[in-house]
Amino acid sequence: MRGIVPVFYWMTSRDSGGIELGRVVLIYGSKSDLPHAERARRLFRKLRVKFEQRIASAHKTPGKLLEMLDEYEKSGEQIVYLTIAGRSNALSGLVDAQVSRPVIACPSGVEDFPLDVYSSLRMPSGVASMVVLDPEAAALAAAKVLAMEDRKLMERIAAFQRVIKEKIHSDDRTLRRGLERKSR
Repeated sequence: MRGIVPVFYWMTSRDSGGIELGRVVLIYGSKSDLPHAERARRLFRKLRVKFEQRIASAHKTPGKLLEMLDEYEKSGEQIVYLTIAGRSNALSGLVDAQVSRPVIACPSGVEDFPLDVYSSLRMPSGVASMVVLDPEAAALAAAKVLAMEDRKLMERIAAFQRVIKEKIHSDDRTLRRGLERKSR
């Protein structure tokens, strides 16, 4: 396993008598993609979603990528792949074409090079990676897929979303109070 080193985050979701239910495999095209995923990793930690991080390039190390995917597919685990790569983003399409589990593409660098997103959106027939541009939203989508089999994770997601909704209501109340004072 030289060249690609797995990094595990073992804060797991446990349900059904302590059985670990699912994980997200984040695959980066290169080390430079790691900062783009910080908000995704933060949400996984907050929701207590087990995730693993790998680096493999569809262009530079396709053999190693295929070996890695084969191992995951044979594991029998519930897995959602979250692919993060910039430029041509061949990673997301290659991963999706090789696996039977969901793939969510979250391309990096789209802010600076908006046309690069087309390499994530236009896929050949039989390739169906989903594209979510915001890393936190991509993590939430991956968590929701895993929550289909994990009631406790579903509850944590619902609680997370309630906090966001309450913040919107609070911000609205604060804004309205401020506007009322100015209009007097």
